[in-house]
Amino acid sequence: MARLAQTAGLTDVQQEILSTVRDFVDKEIIPVATELEHRDEYPQQIVDGLKELGLFGLMIPEEYGGLGESLLTYALCVEEIARGWMSVSGIINTHFIVAYMLKQHGTQEQKDHFLPRMAAGDIRGAFSMSEPALGSDVSAISSKAVKDGDEYVLTGQKMWLTNGGTSSLVAVLVRSDEGHPQGTAPHKSMTTFLVEKEPGFGEVRPGLTIPGKIEKMGYKGVDTTELIMDGLRIPADRVLGGVTGRGFYQMMDGVEVGRVNVAARGCGVAQRAFELGVRYAQQRHTFGKAIAQHQAIQFKLAEMATKVEAAHAMMVNAARKKDSGQRNDLEAGMAKYLASEYCKEVVEDAFRIHGGYGFSKEYEIERLYREAPMLLIGEGTAEIQKMIIGRRLLEEYRFQG
Repeated sequence: MARLAQTAGLTDVQQEILSTVRDFVDKEIIPVATELEHRDEYPQQIVDGLKELGLFGLMIPEEYGGLGESLLTYALCVEEIARGWMSVSGIINTHFIVAYMLKQHGTQEQKDHFLPRMAAGDIRGAFSMSEPALGSDVSAISSKAVKDGDEYVLTGQKMWLTNGGTSSLVAVLVRSDEGHPQGTAPHKSMTTFLVEKEPGFGEVRPGLTIPGKIEKMGYKGVDTTELIMDGLRIPADRVLGGVTGRGFYQMMDGVEVGRVNVAARGCGVAQRAFELGVRYAQQRHTFGKAIAQHQAIQFKLAEMATKVEAAHAMMVNAARKKDSGQRNDLEAGMAKYLASEYCKEVVEDAFRIHGGYGFSKEYEIERLYREAPMLLIGEGTAEIQKMIIGRRLLEEYRFQG
């Protein structure tokens, strides 16, 4: 079958990696995804397969046992995985963000301690920024850390923690007023702590509780949880980077590459929705011919394919900009915004092409229809992306009058 969203200029190594991932998705993920999703079952066998492929260490440097690949390679792999089942790409994404933050901001001891085991998939990462009353206002974080000798005592409640139960390392953003006088800007008094824990639910270490999974409309299989800290004691050497007050910037750096990831997920889900739609349109007959022969359906397919191509191009551009060492918050915001919106529209069009059968759980498009809305929210809503884009545009096109 011909494929949309091809990427020019890839190396032989990148093409080989993508081919391997695509084969894995077609053989190991797509055939079981809908059944596992309906049961809300964690895809352990799939995750074990990704571990064997080395994908947990895809962007971790070779000196720590990873593959040392680029953000572009990673994003293209995520696109393929999300095409199979978006929840699996979420399992990889949070792990990747923590590994990226460690690589960029961790102390040498922290890198040496965590990255080799993260590359092997023996440590699974998650990150925690949001809180129950927080929404998009990160400056309103109320969970806090108080210095007590050589340790910090963490208290507070975090929300929307992907991989909350299955992870063994969580990067947690809290307020830390120690060393930051009253009146300090909120974003300058936040610190990221590297919290090690046992996988599972309940009290996973003294002072740290992971309640059960949050029931969701879609994005099932992957565990989304709360995280409750009540007198959680963390050694000072588990402050990311070794210095307090830098947590906001560290998290935003991680979220920036995470936005490229969400864009890639949107591209993958849209790609799969198009595949389902164009296939069904050629199988379903009305008024004596396949519905694909009706002009209305051809117009819909044309719009869907164009959106898939456009979103993919913006995602690739954002990844390449970051790989070049340049600032890419504008491109990442644009890619995330466009890809998530187009994903929703392409999925809905594929759903409409299926007619009444799209409403049946026997058809894969039903699952995609419930999964797509999460991308509108994850790593910042459309409104947040527009704020980022607008501010950056005013910086670039400042009027000198």
